[in-house]
Amino acid sequence: LSLIGVGLMEVVMEPDMCCGEEAAAAVRELQLILQTLGSSQAVMAEGQLRVDANVSVHHPGEPYGVRTEVKNINSIRFLAKAVDYEIQRQIEELENGGTILNETRAFDSKLGCTVPMRDKEGKQDYRFMPEPNLPPLILYDAKSLPANMNHQQVINIDWIHERLPDLPSVKREKLVEQYGILPEHSFTLLNEDGLAEFFESVVKLTHMKPKKVIGWILNDLLSYLKQHSLTVKESPVSSFLLADLLNLLEKKEISSTAAKQVLAELWKGEGKTPLEIVKEQKLELLQDQKELEQICQAVIDGQENEVIMMVLG
Repeated sequence: LSLIGVGLMEVVMEPDMCCGEEAAAAVRELQLILQTLGSSQAVMAEGQLRVDANVSVHHPGEPYGVRTEVKNINSIRFLAKAVDYEIQRQIEELENGGTILNETRAFDSKLGCTVPMRDKEGKQDYRFMPEPNLPPLILYDAKSLPANMNHQQVINIDWIHERLPDLPSVKREKLVEQYGILPEHSFTLLNEDGLAEFFESVVKLTHMKPKKVIGWILNDLLSYLKQHSLTVKESPVSSFLLADLLNLLEKKEISSTAAKQVLAELWKGEGKTPLEIVKEQKLELLQDQKELEQICQAVIDGQENEVIMMVLG
Protein backbone atom coordinates (compact mmCIF):
# COMPACT_ATOMS: atom_id res chain seq x y z
CA LEU A 1 0.00 0.00 0.00
CA SER A 2 1.04 3.58 -0.59
CA LEU A 3 1.15 6.15 2.20
CA ILE A 4 -2.53 6.92 1.54
CA GLY A 5 -3.61 3.27 1.44
CA VAL A 6 -3.72 2.79 -2.34
CA GLY A 7 -2.62 -0.60 -3.60
CA LEU A 8 0.63 -0.59 -5.57
CA MET A 9 2.02 -3.16 -7.99
CA GLU A 10 5.71 -3.53 -8.83
CA VAL A 11 6.76 -5.35 -12.00
CA VAL A 12 10.44 -6.26 -12.42
CA MET A 13 11.80 -7.06 -15.89
CA GLU A 14 14.90 -9.02 -16.80
CA PRO A 15 18.01 -7.00 -17.81
CA ASP A 16 17.85 -7.99 -21.48
CA MET A 17 17.18 -4.62 -23.14
CA CYS A 18 20.00 -2.80 -24.89
CA CYS A 19 18.63 0.65 -25.77
CA GLY A 20 15.96 3.20 -24.95
CA GLU A 21 13.73 2.09 -27.80
CA GLU A 22 13.56 -1.47 -26.48
CA ALA A 23 12.84 -0.27 -22.95
CA ALA A 24 10.07 2.00 -24.23
CA ALA A 25 8.53 -0.84 -26.27
CA ALA A 26 8.59 -3.16 -23.25
CA VAL A 27 6.83 -0.63 -21.03
CA ARG A 28 4.27 0.13 -23.75
CA GLU A 29 3.50 -3.59 -23.98
CA LEU A 30 3.15 -3.73 -20.19
CA GLN A 31 0.70 -0.81 -20.39
CA LEU A 32 -1.44 -2.68 -22.91
CA ILE A 33 -1.40 -5.85 -20.79
CA LEU A 34 -2.45 -3.99 -17.63
CA GLN A 35 -5.23 -2.20 -19.52
CA THR A 36 -6.44 -5.43 -21.14
CA LEU A 37 -6.60 -7.23 -17.79
CA GLY A 38 -8.28 -4.27 -16.10
CA SER A 39 -5.50 -4.14 -13.51
CA SER A 40 -4.79 -0.47 -14.18
CA GLN A 41 -5.43 2.22 -16.75
CA ALA A 42 -1.65 2.74 -16.57
CA VAL A 43 -1.82 6.36 -17.75
CA MET A 44 1.65 7.71 -17.05
CA ALA A 45 0.57 11.34 -17.35
CA GLU A 46 -1.84 10.79 -14.46
CA GLY A 47 0.68 9.05 -12.21
CA GLN A 48 -0.86 5.60 -12.62
CA LEU A 49 2.41 4.17 -13.90
CA ARG A 50 6.00 5.16 -13.22
CA VAL A 51 9.26 3.60 -14.38
CA ASP A 52 12.60 3.16 -12.61
CA ALA A 53 15.27 2.25 -15.16
CA ASN A 54 18.44 0.43 -14.09
CA VAL A 55 21.24 1.09 -16.59
CA SER A 56 24.74 -0.36 -16.84
CA VAL A 57 27.28 -0.92 -19.63
CA HIS A 58 29.87 -3.64 -20.22
CA HIS A 59 31.92 -5.24 -22.97
CA PRO A 60 30.48 -8.39 -24.60
CA GLY A 61 31.34 -11.47 -22.58
CA GLU A 62 32.15 -9.50 -19.44
CA PRO A 63 30.04 -9.20 -16.26
CA TYR A 64 27.47 -6.42 -15.98
CA GLY A 65 28.93 -3.09 -14.97
CA VAL A 66 27.97 -0.94 -12.00
CA ARG A 67 24.41 0.21 -12.53
CA THR A 68 22.64 3.47 -11.92
CA GLU A 69 18.90 3.77 -11.35
CA VAL A 70 16.98 6.53 -13.12
CA LYS A 71 13.95 7.07 -10.90
CA ASN A 72 10.32 8.02 -11.43
CA ILE A 73 10.23 8.43 -15.22
CA ASN A 74 6.75 9.63 -16.17
CA SER A 75 6.45 9.04 -19.92
CA ILE A 76 7.50 6.43 -22.45
CA ARG A 77 9.20 9.07 -24.59
CA PHE A 78 11.24 10.29 -21.62
CA LEU A 79 12.11 6.69 -20.75
CA ALA A 80 13.70 6.14 -24.16
CA LYS A 81 15.63 9.39 -23.91
CA ALA A 82 16.77 8.76 -20.32
CA VAL A 83 18.07 5.26 -21.06
CA ASP A 84 19.91 6.31 -24.22
CA TYR A 85 21.45 9.31 -22.47
CA GLU A 86 22.56 7.26 -19.46
CA ILE A 87 24.13 4.57 -21.68
CA GLN A 88 26.15 7.18 -23.55
CA ARG A 89 27.10 8.99 -20.33
CA GLN A 90 28.46 5.82 -18.76
CA ILE A 91 30.40 4.86 -21.88
CA GLU A 92 32.04 8.28 -22.06
CA GLU A 93 32.82 8.21 -18.33
CA LEU A 94 34.60 4.85 -18.61
CA GLU A 95 36.44 5.77 -21.81
CA ASN A 96 37.80 8.85 -20.04
CA GLY A 97 39.19 6.71 -17.21
CA GLY A 98 36.41 7.42 -14.72
CA THR A 99 34.22 5.06 -12.71
CA ILE A 100 30.47 4.58 -12.54
CA LEU A 101 28.87 5.20 -9.17
CA ASN A 102 26.06 3.03 -7.88
CA GLU A 103 23.70 5.97 -7.53
CA THR A 104 20.14 7.10 -8.06
CA ARG A 105 19.57 9.65 -10.81
CA ALA A 106 16.65 11.64 -12.20
CA PHE A 107 15.86 12.54 -15.79
CA ASP A 108 15.63 16.27 -16.48
CA SER A 109 13.25 16.49 -19.44
CA LYS A 110 14.07 20.14 -20.12
CA LEU A 111 17.82 19.53 -20.33
CA GLY A 112 17.44 16.05 -21.82
CA CYS A 113 19.91 14.50 -19.38
CA THR A 114 20.09 12.57 -16.11
CA VAL A 115 21.26 14.23 -12.88
CA PRO A 116 22.44 12.68 -9.58
CA MET A 117 19.94 12.31 -6.73
CA ARG A 118 21.70 10.27 -4.02
CA ASP A 119 24.52 7.79 -3.57
CA LYS A 120 23.43 4.19 -3.01
CA GLU A 121 26.86 2.83 -2.03
CA GLY A 122 26.82 0.96 1.27
CA LYS A 123 23.20 1.75 1.99
CA GLN A 124 20.25 -0.57 2.54
CA ASP A 125 17.89 1.24 0.21
CA TYR A 126 14.93 -1.10 0.38
CA ARG A 127 13.30 -2.72 3.38
CA PHE A 128 10.22 -4.88 3.28
CA MET A 129 8.11 -4.28 6.36
CA PRO A 130 4.99 -6.27 7.34
CA GLU A 131 1.75 -4.46 6.47
CA PRO A 132 -0.93 -5.21 9.09
CA ASN A 133 -3.73 -4.11 6.75
CA LEU A 134 -2.82 -6.77 4.18
CA PRO A 135 -3.73 -10.35 5.18
CA PRO A 136 -1.58 -13.24 3.88
CA LEU A 137 -2.31 -14.05 0.24
CA ILE A 138 -2.62 -17.79 -0.39
CA LEU A 139 -2.67 -18.95 -4.01
CA TYR A 140 -4.00 -22.29 -5.22
CA ASP A 141 -4.09 -24.07 -8.55
CA ALA A 142 -6.52 -26.77 -9.63
CA LYS A 143 -4.36 -29.52 -8.11
CA SER A 144 -3.75 -27.91 -4.73
CA LEU A 145 -7.28 -26.56 -4.23
CA PRO A 146 -8.88 -28.22 -1.16
CA ALA A 147 -11.96 -30.33 -1.85
CA ASN A 148 -15.39 -28.72 -1.52
CA MET A 149 -13.80 -25.24 -1.46
CA ASN A 150 -15.82 -22.41 -3.02
CA HIS A 151 -13.69 -20.83 -5.75
CA GLN A 152 -15.11 -17.42 -4.83
CA GLN A 153 -13.55 -17.71 -1.38
CA VAL A 154 -10.03 -18.56 -2.57
CA ILE A 155 -7.67 -17.49 -5.32
CA ASN A 156 -7.38 -20.27 -7.90
CA ILE A 157 -4.85 -19.21 -10.53
CA ASP A 158 -6.06 -21.86 -13.01
CA TRP A 159 -9.66 -20.62 -12.70
CA ILE A 160 -8.48 -17.05 -13.30
CA HIS A 161 -6.25 -18.05 -16.22
CA GLU A 162 -9.15 -19.72 -18.04
CA ARG A 163 -11.13 -16.47 -17.92
CA LEU A 164 -8.42 -14.05 -18.98
CA PRO A 165 -9.09 -11.99 -22.12
CA ASP A 166 -6.73 -12.24 -25.08
CA LEU A 167 -3.47 -10.46 -24.35
CA PRO A 168 -2.15 -7.89 -26.86
CA SER A 169 0.23 -10.37 -28.52
CA VAL A 170 -2.65 -12.78 -29.17
CA LYS A 171 -4.88 -9.97 -30.44
CA ARG A 172 -2.20 -8.90 -32.92
CA GLU A 173 -1.83 -12.46 -34.22
CA LYS A 174 -5.58 -12.73 -34.73
CA LEU A 175 -5.75 -9.39 -36.57
CA VAL A 176 -3.00 -10.49 -38.96
CA GLU A 177 -4.48 -13.96 -39.53
CA GLN A 178 -8.12 -12.89 -39.84
CA TYR A 179 -7.74 -9.76 -41.96
CA GLY A 180 -4.44 -10.32 -43.76
CA ILE A 181 -2.96 -7.02 -42.60
CA LEU A 182 0.75 -6.45 -41.97
CA PRO A 183 2.13 -7.18 -38.48
CA GLU A 184 3.25 -3.57 -38.06
CA HIS A 185 -0.31 -2.44 -38.77
CA SER A 186 -1.58 -4.69 -35.98
CA PHE A 187 0.80 -2.96 -33.56
CA THR A 188 -0.55 0.46 -34.57
CA LEU A 189 -4.16 -0.69 -34.18
CA LEU A 190 -3.55 -1.85 -30.61
CA ASN A 191 -1.33 1.04 -29.58
CA GLU A 192 -4.19 3.50 -30.09
CA ASP A 193 -7.02 2.95 -27.62
CA GLY A 194 -10.17 1.86 -29.45
CA LEU A 195 -8.61 1.83 -32.93
CA ALA A 196 -8.69 -1.96 -33.37
CA GLU A 197 -12.40 -2.02 -32.49
CA PHE A 198 -13.01 0.88 -34.90
CA PHE A 199 -11.20 -1.00 -37.68
CA GLU A 200 -13.13 -4.23 -37.11
CA SER A 201 -16.43 -2.34 -37.04
CA VAL A 202 -15.68 -0.71 -40.40
CA VAL A 203 -14.65 -4.06 -41.92
CA LYS A 204 -17.96 -5.63 -40.86
CA LEU A 205 -19.99 -2.75 -42.31
CA THR A 206 -18.24 -2.36 -45.64
CA HIS A 207 -17.66 -4.47 -48.75
CA MET A 208 -14.11 -3.20 -49.06
CA LYS A 209 -11.25 -5.61 -48.38
CA PRO A 210 -9.56 -5.20 -44.97
CA LYS A 211 -6.22 -4.43 -46.62
CA LYS A 212 -7.79 -1.37 -48.24
CA VAL A 213 -9.70 -0.39 -45.11
CA ILE A 214 -6.51 -0.36 -43.03
CA GLY A 215 -5.05 2.26 -45.37
CA TRP A 216 -7.97 4.62 -44.75
CA ILE A 217 -7.83 3.95 -41.01
CA LEU A 218 -4.10 4.59 -40.59
CA ASN A 219 -3.41 7.15 -43.32
CA ASP A 220 -6.55 9.26 -43.13
CA LEU A 221 -8.42 8.70 -39.86
CA LEU A 222 -5.44 8.35 -37.52
CA SER A 223 -3.50 11.18 -39.17
CA TYR A 224 -6.42 13.56 -38.67
CA LEU A 225 -6.93 12.51 -35.06
CA LYS A 226 -3.26 13.01 -34.20
CA GLN A 227 -3.18 16.34 -36.01
CA HIS A 228 -6.09 17.59 -33.90
CA SER A 229 -5.07 15.82 -30.66
CA LEU A 230 -8.23 13.69 -30.61
CA THR A 231 -8.76 10.15 -29.37
CA VAL A 232 -10.58 7.53 -31.41
CA LYS A 233 -13.64 7.93 -29.18
CA GLU A 234 -13.64 11.67 -29.90
CA SER A 235 -13.56 11.20 -33.68
CA PRO A 236 -16.31 13.17 -35.48
CA VAL A 237 -16.31 10.42 -38.11
CA SER A 238 -17.84 7.23 -36.72
CA SER A 239 -17.14 3.74 -38.02
CA PHE A 240 -20.62 3.78 -39.60
CA LEU A 241 -19.92 6.98 -41.56
CA LEU A 242 -16.53 5.77 -42.75
CA ALA A 243 -18.02 2.43 -43.79
CA ASP A 244 -20.76 4.22 -45.77
CA LEU A 245 -18.11 6.31 -47.52
CA LEU A 246 -15.96 3.29 -48.37
CA ASN A 247 -19.01 1.45 -49.71
CA LEU A 248 -19.66 4.31 -52.14
CA LEU A 249 -16.04 4.12 -53.24
CA GLU A 250 -16.04 0.34 -53.52
CA LYS A 251 -19.21 0.40 -55.67
CA LYS A 252 -17.47 2.98 -57.90
CA GLU A 253 -20.17 5.54 -57.29
CA ILE A 254 -17.43 8.08 -56.46
CA SER A 255 -13.73 8.40 -57.22
CA SER A 256 -10.97 8.16 -54.62
CA THR A 257 -10.42 11.91 -55.01
CA ALA A 258 -14.10 12.55 -54.33
CA ALA A 259 -13.95 10.22 -51.33
CA LYS A 260 -11.19 12.37 -49.85
CA GLN A 261 -13.38 15.45 -50.37
CA VAL A 262 -16.33 13.77 -48.66
CA LEU A 263 -14.15 12.72 -45.74
CA ALA A 264 -12.96 16.30 -45.35
CA GLU A 265 -16.61 17.37 -45.05
CA LEU A 266 -17.38 14.60 -42.56
CA TRP A 267 -14.63 15.90 -40.25
CA LYS A 268 -16.71 19.05 -39.78
CA GLY A 269 -19.23 16.99 -37.83
CA GLU A 270 -22.30 18.64 -39.34
CA GLY A 271 -24.41 15.48 -39.19
CA LYS A 272 -24.48 14.82 -42.94
CA THR A 273 -24.11 11.37 -44.42
CA PRO A 274 -21.55 10.62 -47.13
CA LEU A 275 -24.32 10.17 -49.70
CA GLU A 276 -25.85 13.55 -48.83
CA ILE A 277 -22.48 15.25 -49.28
CA VAL A 278 -21.91 13.47 -52.59
CA LYS A 279 -25.27 14.68 -53.93
CA GLU A 280 -24.84 18.23 -52.61
CA GLN A 281 -21.45 18.62 -54.25
CA LYS A 282 -22.35 16.55 -57.33
CA LEU A 283 -19.44 14.17 -56.88
CA GLU A 284 -21.09 11.09 -58.39
CA LEU A 285 -19.29 9.19 -61.13
CA LEU A 286 -21.33 8.98 -64.32
CA GLN A 287 -22.36 5.39 -65.03
CA ASP A 288 -24.60 5.96 -68.09
CA GLN A 289 -22.64 5.23 -71.29
CA LYS A 290 -24.85 7.40 -73.51
CA GLU A 291 -24.62 10.34 -71.13
CA LEU A 292 -20.83 10.05 -71.11
CA GLU A 293 -20.76 9.97 -74.92
CA GLN A 294 -22.94 13.07 -75.10
CA ILE A 295 -20.65 14.97 -72.74
CA CYS A 296 -17.56 13.94 -74.70
CA GLN A 297 -19.21 14.92 -77.97
CA ALA A 298 -20.18 18.32 -76.54
CA VAL A 299 -16.57 18.93 -75.51
CA ILE A 300 -15.33 17.99 -78.97
CA ASP A 301 -17.91 20.19 -80.69
CA GLY A 302 -16.83 23.15 -78.59
CA GLN A 303 -13.16 22.78 -79.49
CA GLU A 304 -13.21 22.58 -83.30
CA ASN A 305 -9.80 24.20 -83.86
CA GLU A 306 -8.09 21.94 -81.35
CA VAL A 307 -9.74 18.87 -82.90
CA ILE A 308 -8.53 19.85 -86.40
CA MET A 309 -4.98 20.39 -85.12
CA MET A 310 -4.98 16.98 -83.47
CA VAL A 311 -6.29 15.27 -86.61
CA LEU A 312 -3.61 16.96 -88.73
CA GLY A 313 -0.95 15.96 -86.23
